[in-house]
Amino acid sequence: MADNAVHPESKQTANPDRARWQKTYDEARLRDADWETMSGVPVDPVYGDAPYPGRYPYTRGVYNSMYRSRLWTMRMFAGFGTAEDTNMRFKDILNNGGGGLSTAFDMPTLMGHDSDHDWSIGEVGRCGVAIDTLADMRDLFADIDVGGVSTSMTINGPANIIMAMYIANAEETGTTRANLAGTIQNDLLKEYQAQKEYIFPPRPSMRLVTDLIRFTSAEMPKWHPVSVSGYHIREAGSTAAQELAYTLANGFAYVEAAIAAGIDVDDFAPRLSFFFNSHSDFFEEIGKFRAARRIWATWMKERYGAKDERSMLCRFHTQTAGVSLTAQQPEINIARVAIQAMAGVLGGTQSLHTDAFDEAMALPTEDAARIALRTQQIVAHETGVTSVADPLGGSHYVEWMTDEMERQAEAIFAHLDQLGQGSILEGVFAGIDNSYFTSEIANAAYRFEQQINAGRRIVVGVNQFTDGDSDEQSLLRIDSTVEDYQLKRLANAKHDRDSDRVRTSLADLVAAAEEPTTNTMPATIAAVQAMATEGEIVEALRGVFGTYVEKATM
Repeated sequence: MADNAVHPESKQTANPDRARWQKTYDEARLRDADWETMSGVPVDPVYGDAPYPGRYPYTRGVYNSMYRSRLWTMRMFAGFGTAEDTNMRFKDILNNGGGGLSTAFDMPTLMGHDSDHDWSIGEVGRCGVAIDTLADMRDLFADIDVGGVSTSMTINGPANIIMAMYIANAEETGTTRANLAGTIQNDLLKEYQAQKEYIFPPRPSMRLVTDLIRFTSAEMPKWHPVSVSGYHIREAGSTAAQELAYTLANGFAYVEAAIAAGIDVDDFAPRLSFFFNSHSDFFEEIGKFRAARRIWATWMKERYGAKDERSMLCRFHTQTAGVSLTAQQPEINIARVAIQAMAGVLGGTQSLHTDAFDEAMALPTEDAARIALRTQQIVAHETGVTSVADPLGGSHYVEWMTDEMERQAEAIFAHLDQLGQGSILEGVFAGIDNSYFTSEIANAAYRFEQQINAGRRIVVGVNQFTDGDSDEQSLLRIDSTVEDYQLKRLANAKHDRDSDRVRTSLADLVAAAEEPTTNTMPATIAAVQAMATEGEIVEALRGVFGTYVEKATM
């Protein structure tokens, strides 16, 4: 046994901190099985020196034994066509060993438009599931125990509306809102920085974010009301360090906004979560994940005065890098995804989505989605990486990379702090207003593309090793019949509802939105229960909050 192994019989348990760690580990009854390599070599739960996993500042992991006690959630992203189509895909994921659901919505839904809006034509059901009314939400989760499965929903501008539909559907089927577990992305700040799926201006959008934080803090203890997303920042072209810094800065901004709204930091921070990208630069990604935990813990404790240990835990979902997938030789994307998934796991993610190999060309086929899930299962059950917490901790390169990611991120925080005159929240608003984020991301994307075009960065199958490409692929096609069906479905919903009840519910929502101290969530739930459409609710709020128009930049 190595001298630095943590083990009850090890002479190093004389170290008081190590002994405390071991006591906690044993009390949690995590050593309920003998762990060994494929060759039968016994291994210990962690190696190296303090601080250990599960100990502040959590660089090495948020839990003592990480995957040795419980695997990450294999949360596969799915959504296409009608609610019934996606419901069948959800059931297939669960039947094949998926541990949670993650919902993709189509572009009209993401932008707050109904399927019959002029701007929706041609996009209904194309890149996700179309959701217009509570009736669609009922079909999306039909025959799925929403009280027994954790659900993630990737939506931002209309997040409160979709959340209201999810709550209303659950309560109709007998699950109380207090028993719902999952996450809604609801990260409006990154929309102005990268993804552009915004509706209202930044400050009213922040009001809606804090409304949902306040509502779930009081009534939904198992729900994460914000998933601060770096994924889309990275997909837009940022560097790893920019993804890390902008994501955490947005997280700090939400913390400051919630505190300003009168919510105690320890009442909401334990249920904030994060969403990161995992690219193919293996060690850079691992360093980024480790730095994220350390930075978040340090800032939450030292700057924001968090006392609850859970407020200091940077728990995150990871998705492999969609932007790295190639239409050329798409089968080799399976290898890319496996490497990126391994980086996420070695970096200590709490849940993981692995992209399907055909996603550069279309929505995943059922077979491609199954291969993506099987990739996670191979990592979990055949590689041995789950046997030891933070197995790369102590590597000179990994530790240096962790420190370097932190250094670069802290430089960005200092800039935002200066912009906001001592407030990260105001610094982020200023960075949106003066196009700081968009220009920095665009410059990073341009430099990356220059490297590829000059051959200084090799992308296999694109600028090197291009033989073997084939145009023959079996792709998932979403034809016009989906849109026709959804339009008829929406028309029927409007015809069958009580129009007076809809008008009254929308008027009540407007009244709530006009009063800054009133939480808009109860009125939003009442509106979806009255069968008001997503687009109608958005238009009602637009009358109060206005519409965001991005400034042109040179």
